[in-house]
Amino acid sequence: MFREIRRFKQALTKEECIKVLTEEKRGILSVLGDDDYPYGMPINHWYNPEDGKIYFHSGPGGHKLESIAKHNKVSFCVYDKGYYDEGEISWALNIKSIIVFGKMEIVEDKELALHAVRQLSYKFTQDDAYIDDDIERNGKAVVMLALTPEHMTGKLVNES
Repeated sequence: MFREIRRFKQALTKEECIKVLTEEKRGILSVLGDDDYPYGMPINHWYNPEDGKIYFHSGPGGHKLESIAKHNKVSFCVYDKGYYDEGEISWALNIKSIIVFGKMEIVEDKELALHAVRQLSYKFTQDDAYIDDDIERNGKAVVMLALTPEHMTGKLVNES
């Protein structure tokens, strides 16, 4: 059903893929948008090692939620900051990129949704007072989404 990566020698292990998902703050979420055009958007995420799902925050409406309501299959791409190998071409960046395919759903469990909001916030700040205040002010309006991965691939790409 899902394609395997063509350049299998560059493939990352599942553990390496999860490391990138865990460490990086942002990725591109792609949905099937209006008139079946792909709609990709930069978005923050949190990978939950306990259930293997990827969580996203959203406002209570908009293109993203409307698209997911029509078609819940999505893809999510994350890549790291990369590195340069000494001795390589000076501009050739090495990047680990991950693509996750799966189904998206709205998190109905409010306790889980608030837990996911807090964990996502920790990717940006450890200031509990700030996070508590933000959740108090905006928590009721936040919609949390959960992506259940069905297929994940990752590879190390050299830009040369």
